Formats: sequence, C-alpha cells, structure tokens
Amino acid sequence: MKDYLIDTHAHIDMLEDELQTILEDMKNFSVKKVIIPSVEIGTQDKIVEIANKNENIYCMVGLFPTEARTYTEEFESHMINLSQNNKKIVAVGEIGLDYYWDKSFTDIQKEVFIKQIEMANRLNLPIVVHDRDAHKDCLDILKEYNKNSQILFHCFSGSVEFMRECTKEGWYIAIGGVVTFKNAVKIKDVAKEVPLERLVLETDSPYLTPVPYRGKPNKPAYVKYVAEEISSLRNMPVNELIDITTTNAERFFGI
Repeated sequence: MKDYLIDTHAHIDMLEDELQTILEDMKNFSVKKVIIPSVEIGTQDKIVEIANKNENIYCMVGLFPTEARTYTEEFESHMINLSQNNKKIVAVGEIGLDYYWDKSFTDIQKEVFIKQIEMANRLNLPIVVHDRDAHKDCLDILKEYNKNSQILFHCFSGSVEFMRECTKEGWYIAIGGVVTFKNAVKIKDVAKEVPLERLVLETDSPYLTPVPYRGKPNKPAYVKYVAEEISSLRNMPVNELIDITTTNAERFFGI
C-alpha cells in the first residue's frame, strides 16, 4: 500500500525562492514526489537543474501552446539533447492546444503540437497534454500522430463523455484543485466516473489552489486536498485512492 502522494504537475520553478519551504511542506503532507512541467524556451535548463539537485523532483521538456511561435529546430534539438542526458526528464509536456486566449495562430499551435508528439515518440517518453477549449482537435491529432507514447491530459476540463473517449484510448486523466470548488460540477462528475486505473492527481501550483486555501498561491503539498475531495465524491477511503493514484503516476512516468 502506497502511503504517499505524487503531485504530477507543479510549476515550482516559479516559486524557486520558496523551494526549501515547499519541500518541507511536502514532507508534512506526505507528498513524496513532484514533477515540473516546461512552458517556455528560457526555463528548460532551470527546470532540469532543479530536478537534478533534488532527489524527489522530476521534470518534463516541452513548449506550451501559446508559446508555439517561438519554436525552432534548434530548440527541439536542445530538448532532445537534454532528454537523452538527464534521467530526471520523465515526459514531454506540457504541450497541446489552447484556444482560450488567442485563436489567431491555431495552425501554428497544431504544427508545433505534432512536432513535439513525434519528438516524444522518438525519445520513447510519455506526453502530458494541455487542452483548453480544444478537445476535438487534441483528440484527433493524438489519434493520428501519436504512435507509441502514453498520454496524460493535465488539468482535465472536458465532459464525462470526452473523458470516456480518452480513457477508451488508454490515456490518463489528471485532476487538480478545481475539483474542490463548490460550483465545479463538470469536473466533480468526471472525478466520480473516471476509471481509477487512469486517474492521477496534480496541483498545477501556483495556480488553481484547492479549498481550503483558495485565493492563496498553490503548493504541491495541497494535492492532499484533491485526494480527499475525490475520495469523498467516490465514497471510498482516501488511503485507497492515494495508493491507486500514486501507483498510476509512478507507472506512467516511470519513477
């Protein structure tokens, strides 16, 4: 029985000055491991450095969809080199499509998403997907272009029906602090219905802080509250949910 939690998605590079406090809080809340996603070109090396300096911190490489116009062949080569020389890099992410902020360059987003899927396939790394208001396009692109990488939808925001389409493909679903929000009916329904063998937990810190700390910066330690809320929604013991989701995360990321 796994008695510790894993935060599968936390931007703790944005909280670097508070890193020691974050690590102490993780111990106090029984959160053993955390994975830092990549967003921008300029932060990749720093994320890898943080992971290499801390035993239980892992990381990803990748470019966030709203940064797609900055993607170059040189940057892709750099990501490949980093991945081949750092065992703490455990995924390509967060990559995908975001139609919420700006729809003026969706074609570029799709092109860069495909390139990074193909890179992950070559590196034999799993893929962590950012999907905001782009469910169908993400689904279609992954089904067409992904050949051998496992898939995880970070901060899942789709319906129960879309979740079922994803899990039917064998993909994983990550749920974070939004599930604790009173009016977050859709993700609560997903949390009740998602197959347990496809569920992992995250915070997306410093964003989307769960109740009871909503309104304050999020921390990996707070993934505990995500576990408690989902176990309550499913009417199951929280230690059982922790065991299952931790096992899933370790299997998905190979950690």
